Amino acid sequence: MATETVQTTQTKQPGKQEVKQEVKTDNPDGSHSEIKYEYKVESKPEPTVVDPYSRTAQAEAIIHRNVLWSLGAGIVPIPIVDILAVTGIQIKMLKQLSDLYGLGFRENIAKKLVYSLLSGLGSVGIGGAVGFSLSKLIPGIGTTLGVVSVPIFAGAATHALGRIFLMHFESGGTLLNFDPHAMRTHFKQEYERSRERVANMRKEEVKVSGAAGI
Repeated sequence: MATETVQTTQTKQPGKQEVKQEVKTDNPDGSHSEIKYEYKVESKPEPTVVDPYSRTAQAEAIIHRNVLWSLGAGIVPIPIVDILAVTGIQIKMLKQLSDLYGLGFRENIAKKLVYSLLSGLGSVGIGGAVGFSLSKLIPGIGTTLGVVSVPIFAGAATHALGRIFLMHFESGGTLLNFDPHAMRTHFKQEYERSRERVANMRKEEVKVSGAAGI
């Protein structure tokens, strides 16, 4: 008595397989018998575990990258255009952080939150930044003041915004439940710390540029 087994497997969807099996038997009396089986196998993929340390490192990299972009945008010699460019970079950073944490993003909400936090800085906030930006219209000392002050404000504000939202997202928050008024004091503290850090970054950047003859 000879037996032959034929099995075919089809994958129609990821994690789902359809198995067909035919068993053919030659009986001693010369007759043939055939039995068919058909069943489906479904395997569930292992859940993806996000390493919080790795995610935080990615978020820090996003912030650092956008701080550098903000420093560059702050040097733009055209008043107001520099501020608009920096704001665009900050909104882009929040979008990148939201994507990293798998959160929804709405540009109009992000703009309101950024404006609310920056306006809470008082004279060193948006009003001060606009004043420094407009000083670029004044030849000589005005231009120098604007080119030095706007990049530092831009970089520090971008870094502080990134840190505040990183902390908020890590604690499970979203743009929708972010309270800018409750975060103003902490944002000011982050801004002051960031200002010193960015000023040092700017000095190093100038040194490198000078050494390279740029």
